[in-house]
Amino acid sequence: MAFLGSAFRRVVSAVRPPLSPLCRTYARSYSSEPTKEKSVPYEKTLKQDDGASTGPTKPLPRSADVVVIGGGSLGCQTIYHLAKMGLTNVVLLERDRLTAGTTWHTAGLLWQLRPSDVEVELLAHTRNVISKDLEEETGLHTGWIQNGGLFIASNKQRLDEYKRLMSLGKVYGIESHVLSPAETKDLYPLMNIDDLYGTLYVPKDGTMDPAGTCTTLTRAASARGAVVIENCPVTGIKVQTDDLGVKRVKAVKTPHGTIETPCVVNCAGVWAPKLGEMAGVKVPLIAMHHAYVVTQRIEGIQNMPNVRDHDASVYLRLQGDALSVGGYEHNPIFWEEVSDKFAFSLFDLDWDVFMQHIEGAINRVPVLEQIGIKSTVCGPESFTADHKPLMGEAPEVRGFFLGCGFNSAGMMLGGGCGRELAHWIIHGRPEKDMYGYDIRRFHHSLTDNKDWIRERSHESYAKNYSVVFPFDEPLASRNMRKDPFHQVLMEQGCVFQERHGWERPGWFNKDKPAPVKDYDYYGAYEVKKHVNYKYNELLGKEYTFDFPPHHDVIKNECLSCRHSVAVFNMSYFGKFYLTGPDAKKAADWLFTADVNKKPGSTVYTCMLNKRGGVESDLTVSRLEPGAANLPLAPESIGDAYYLAIGGAVAEHNWNHIRTVLQDQGFHCQLTDHSEDMGMISIQGPKSREVLQEVLDTDLSNEAFPFSTHKVVNAAGRPVRAVRLSFVGELGWELHIPKDSCLPVYHAVMAAGTKHGIINSGYRAIDSLSIEKGYRHWHADLRPDDTPLEAGLAFTCKLKSSIQFQGRDRLQKQKEEGLRRRIVCFTIEEKVPMFGLEAIFRSGVPVGHLRRAEFGFFIDKTIGYGYIRNPDGGVVSADFIKSGEFTLERMGVTYKAKAHLKSPFDPENKRVKGIYT
Repeated sequence: MAFLGSAFRRVVSAVRPPLSPLCRTYARSYSSEPTKEKSVPYEKTLKQDDGASTGPTKPLPRSADVVVIGGGSLGCQTIYHLAKMGLTNVVLLERDRLTAGTTWHTAGLLWQLRPSDVEVELLAHTRNVISKDLEEETGLHTGWIQNGGLFIASNKQRLDEYKRLMSLGKVYGIESHVLSPAETKDLYPLMNIDDLYGTLYVPKDGTMDPAGTCTTLTRAASARGAVVIENCPVTGIKVQTDDLGVKRVKAVKTPHGTIETPCVVNCAGVWAPKLGEMAGVKVPLIAMHHAYVVTQRIEGIQNMPNVRDHDASVYLRLQGDALSVGGYEHNPIFWEEVSDKFAFSLFDLDWDVFMQHIEGAINRVPVLEQIGIKSTVCGPESFTADHKPLMGEAPEVRGFFLGCGFNSAGMMLGGGCGRELAHWIIHGRPEKDMYGYDIRRFHHSLTDNKDWIRERSHESYAKNYSVVFPFDEPLASRNMRKDPFHQVLMEQGCVFQERHGWERPGWFNKDKPAPVKDYDYYGAYEVKKHVNYKYNELLGKEYTFDFPPHHDVIKNECLSCRHSVAVFNMSYFGKFYLTGPDAKKAADWLFTADVNKKPGSTVYTCMLNKRGGVESDLTVSRLEPGAANLPLAPESIGDAYYLAIGGAVAEHNWNHIRTVLQDQGFHCQLTDHSEDMGMISIQGPKSREVLQEVLDTDLSNEAFPFSTHKVVNAAGRPVRAVRLSFVGELGWELHIPKDSCLPVYHAVMAAGTKHGIINSGYRAIDSLSIEKGYRHWHADLRPDDTPLEAGLAFTCKLKSSIQFQGRDRLQKQKEEGLRRRIVCFTIEEKVPMFGLEAIFRSGVPVGHLRRAEFGFFIDKTIGYGYIRNPDGGVVSADFIKSGEFTLERMGVTYKAKAHLKSPFDPENKRVKGIYT
């Protein structure tokens, strides 16, 4: 028998020849092993060793409404929820036995608190399904064990993060406690507390059993009419192109027959990319080895909570009277050649890679040094570029849904995600805001870029246990999409953010330039780690839950815009044209506002899903018909519209519009010119004086009113000028053909010199826009919010007779009254907030902040959040006015003032050029 302590000493003292860069990506195993036994710690798996027939376990039906492919956690949860929602003509196909791929060896941990309100809700549903619903429905126990969870903090930043989670948990009724080191020792006597700052204890966290869970799920689904077929691999997906040129799923092929179906759900985990290839669908995930070891019996460990020591990147899962020890290393092994024959299989454990976790485990529970290793578990897991799953309908093929790439969290997120995926399939959209998991969050140019997938997935894996700071940025696969201003702004100290592959300005550093360098894998695989990396050093200064050191730099960018003039590079925006014979019909149906005003008008509007939720907010400019003058104007003999959309969500918008056009049968053309134009926004009281020297048109209120646009000349070059503001000031956007971007920019900066013009970035936009009360989609405006709840009723043409998608839901909501609505809060204390802070009304939790920033002009922290009436009644203006509100930040409460209107320029004068 080998011991953890001796294994650690033996491996770290071994002298080995140096490895060539990235060679670990090809290595299976080459180091000494304290144990040869490879087996999972579960009493039961679904593997058959009795030589049973390899044919399908049931006859294949000729057709099905949905075919789910993959019998792991997600596949079983999806078919269960489909059947539970009433769709019973559904089939699950598993190439081997249930759980055979990666689910069978999962650790099965469930932690209820995450730094995301949506994920907290998804986890809560999983817990309800596993701990209660399934047993009530089937009489079978899933194997759920509620032994609690303990998060370890070795520094103040980590404990601050846990306090943020605790505050959010209060909104959802999740019991949690921040414990001192001494209290932690009382709870977990075997723990070393010498280096502890504190811990977060969640009593109702627990552990799931993969075989028990999946067996119970499929029995419950089968009882409702679903068909579960094992030993039936899929060999092809039949796709046909319809009369409108739209590709759609038609059938699933197997060696044992074909099933006609309009809908396939890819829950194939590590094998999902191969299944995607069968239908021409890109599935951007990568397979890596992921491991844990199981100890021998440990006296006194029984009934202890599961432990996550994030700073040591290790977890300790209770396994009866033993522990499973695992974690996330900086040098994981990629599985290069994914085998179709890999079922109920494990890799040899590479101890050189794994031993970093043993060191952390022994430090946390010292008795482990003398405990033997019973077995090793090293299996494949699928990982993605942002450590989030891939879900939703694939952009390439209608009816092809994804439910894969769960980054070792497929059991934990499976119940919530299975329900949302089922709702997506049946109703066209999920109930919750699933944009963070939606495959459409990635630009199509990235999803088949192997370097991007590999680098970003590695970084996300390596940073999985890192503190989630509000303003962190990736280092991997940067500079994928750069606009024409990139170099000149970088030379002026621009610190870039990455969104949708684009490099967009974050803020402007007063010191030397801080270019983003090629990815160094954090020094793993013998790739030389960058030294004197200015960009990374600046990022490191953001790693705080306090105001960052450059808080005053962002303040200057904001106040220069408020008092004088600033230039914002917004080139990453999506820029689409909607044209064709049905363009007007499409615009009426797509957009909540009446965009069919006279040509030359620009309208801020929303697009909704069928449930009335906001899928997008954007501006739509109506164009004059005429010959093409691309990229500034498309060819059009009738109605034509120019759509400008936040660049981080451009792919989502593109696919939403395209899907609606297909579903409604509109004959339109949607064309993308995002890469063909740059865009700068000149904002502030002096913007008119600056631009009047650059543009060849009258910029007076009478000649160029707010919410209008014109093609004009700027420094002798044609541009589209749009009088709009996203910061609440007088200003114009210039949409510029890319070859003209730099000449126009230089002309603007030269004209603005005497006014003190400066460059500003998106950190300033975040502050300025929240100060004005403008929404940010996917923050304080999401697909699970309606425009009425979000305070955007003015964007909806409800007083007209024009029909639009989601209108019926809005009318019903208006009649019944709002059960939730957005509210603005300010506090007097100079403390930062970032979102997720709990909102209390008269001491009762009623919601949480979705978004928060510091407003430099009003000199206050501002937060926006949706509140509910605890009694379930209408949230009226009187309900808000009569309440005493507090916000809880990291366990500390602050008295808050609720505002029904923005505290900055509530009469909306400044955008009209009225300054007093």
